[in-house]
Amino acid sequence: MSIWISILRGINVGGRNAIKMDALRNMYVQLGFSEVQSYIQSGNVIFKTELTDSKSIEKLISTEIRKTFGFEVPVLVVEREKWRNTIHRNPFLLDSSYDQAYMHITFLSESPDKTFIEKISEGNYRTDEYCFGEKAIYLYCPTGYGNTKLSNTFFEKKLKLTATTRNLKTTTELLAIADQLV
Repeated sequence: MSIWISILRGINVGGRNAIKMDALRNMYVQLGFSEVQSYIQSGNVIFKTELTDSKSIEKLISTEIRKTFGFEVPVLVVEREKWRNTIHRNPFLLDSSYDQAYMHITFLSESPDKTFIEKISEGNYRTDEYCFGEKAIYLYCPTGYGNTKLSNTFFEKKLKLTATTRNLKTTTELLAIADQLV
């Protein structure tokens, strides 16, 4: 069985798309996933399954959320070792002058088209910095993620992909939980 981390975009934000974590975990169990665990209230779920295709798993979860809770939310699913590699490839971690509290990773549904990446590089983002990885964007937002132009919506519009962001602390904690399932 493989260990997966799923991240849902836009649940339990501002009273919209409310899902209680126990109900979400139960839904994952009903889908046949095992050792299901959630982390905080923003739709982070770690689980095991024999399924091996991330897109199929995403579609399965997304469809069941629509049936169970009555609304659609983007779902991204990443296998544990790919999640680990994404964290470890964060270029901001290599420079101790960067405060980890301001590091984030935007996970993407696909690898972005180079033409779209080039258009983003033409913008001015003040003190915020970014670097593209494989199906991920590493962000450094020293005035806080809530103040950046480099939001999920910004990247989705510019890259024509689904995006959802987690801070470094959350991504690291999700990996630690996933590692306990081995």
